[in-house]
Amino acid sequence: MTKQSTPEFDDVKPTQQPEDKKGKKVGAKDFISGRILTHEMVSGQMPYIIFLVVLAIIYIANNYHYNNLLRTELKLRKEVKNLRAESITTAAQYMSISRQSEVVKLVEEKGLGLIESRVPPKKLK
Repeated sequence: MTKQSTPEFDDVKPTQQPEDKKGKKVGAKDFISGRILTHEMVSGQMPYIIFLVVLAIIYIANNYHYNNLLRTELKLRKEVKNLRAESITTAAQYMSISRQSEVVKLVEEKGLGLIESRVPPKKLK
């Protein structure tokens, strides 16, 4: 089988370790010391690297904001649960106080001098 050259793959070269201006290979020592940032290959990619850094900062800020919203939501859910329980308790107390027998007892205790009507109300036509 013979290798045929196709025009779309002519410019693709086998991957090699990057070399700096003097033809030296770039290694871990250059990366650790920070000299890799002065190489042509890296300095040409600076806009892309800066874009990635900005995206990372936005991602971190978004995550922080989401966690704050989550904490606020949990706090509000807890508060709503407590207020709902308080509302139910208050409504039950109101219902028990507003019964006719309870109203009569409260009027007698306070000594208001009111008497309960024994004649049922009549409907007007």
